[in-house]
Amino acid sequence: MDRGKRPNKFVSSRNNKIYMDLKDVIREHALPFLPAKSLFKAQGVCRDWKLQISTPFFAHNQSLSYHAISGVFCQNPGDPPSFISMDPKSCGVPDPSLKFLPEPIDIRASSNGLICCQGHTGANAYYICNPVTKQWKKLPNTNADHGHDPAVVLVSEPSLLNFVAEYKLICAFPSVEYDNATEFEIYSSSEGAWKVSGEICFASKKLMPRSGVHADGVVYWQAKRHGIVAFDLAKDRSQLIQGYYHHGRNTTLGMMNGKLCNTYANGNSIMVNVLSNIYSNTMQMHSHARTWEETARFSIDSSVLGGINSDLVVVLFVGCNVVLFQIGRKILCYDIKTKETKVMCSAAESDVRCVFLCE
Repeated sequence: MDRGKRPNKFVSSRNNKIYMDLKDVIREHALPFLPAKSLFKAQGVCRDWKLQISTPFFAHNQSLSYHAISGVFCQNPGDPPSFISMDPKSCGVPDPSLKFLPEPIDIRASSNGLICCQGHTGANAYYICNPVTKQWKKLPNTNADHGHDPAVVLVSEPSLLNFVAEYKLICAFPSVEYDNATEFEIYSSSEGAWKVSGEICFASKKLMPRSGVHADGVVYWQAKRHGIVAFDLAKDRSQLIQGYYHHGRNTTLGMMNGKLCNTYANGNSIMVNVLSNIYSNTMQMHSHARTWEETARFSIDSSVLGGINSDLVVVLFVGCNVVLFQIGRKILCYDIKTKETKVMCSAAESDVRCVFLCE
């Protein structure tokens, strides 16, 4: 009889081992895929999880594993920014107005969890901050005049082999020496200084300040009249891309599956087109090569429009398989995978500035 009870103890011991293994699996392989707000809550589960989450290696691993939109910073003219969470239960920031910065600011750009802001006083300095940890850095003064509404793009891409969160801030600004030309100034966190590129784009005309986007090592800006200006960070070369769908203020640039995309509203439909061949304008005659290929299209339900003219639909952002657009005072989010639309905000101004927090 005694011998018959021993296997039960052995089985119980094995069950405990299985439980410990599962806990370790969750800690090592599941936690890095959670957003920051969920991780703060997970620190209270046990001491092991708290120690794991607080290590620099875990923070580095989470930045490589979790890629989704946590929410959007919105700023009406003259007001401090506010944060709209995609999922208030799992995503959020401790200070939605970014009051931890030393002066009132305007939000300018974002990249992989970092936000670029610009101060209102003095030399209108740039600040790079992490809104989740409230860490920030004031950048040195620029060498060139970027203007009152600078066309800046923040580039921060976590590297598997680099634990330091390095970033670059790129600004395209009108040339002082040449008419209808654009120059580029880059700040590198690794060098801690600004540098004006020797490259000058002579055919760029004027750029739309808030249109900049980064995709696969190239920064793109939308020209006010026609075309897209591309600046290759590695080659330090610029290019004007033609063959561009342009529908005025209803058009925006974004990134879909690592590629530049052009998204615009046409009536009650929104189309997403991905850059497929940047050299299509140099192909031989009768070539079927196209600069853009449509990858997604969806219609806005009449109940969502609420009687507002569909010509007033403004696309704000496209990326991470979502499209955010504004109708009147409403900001809505369309999920390309689930094909669901939800209202994010109901009190946005027509000139609202939006910067999206992607972790």
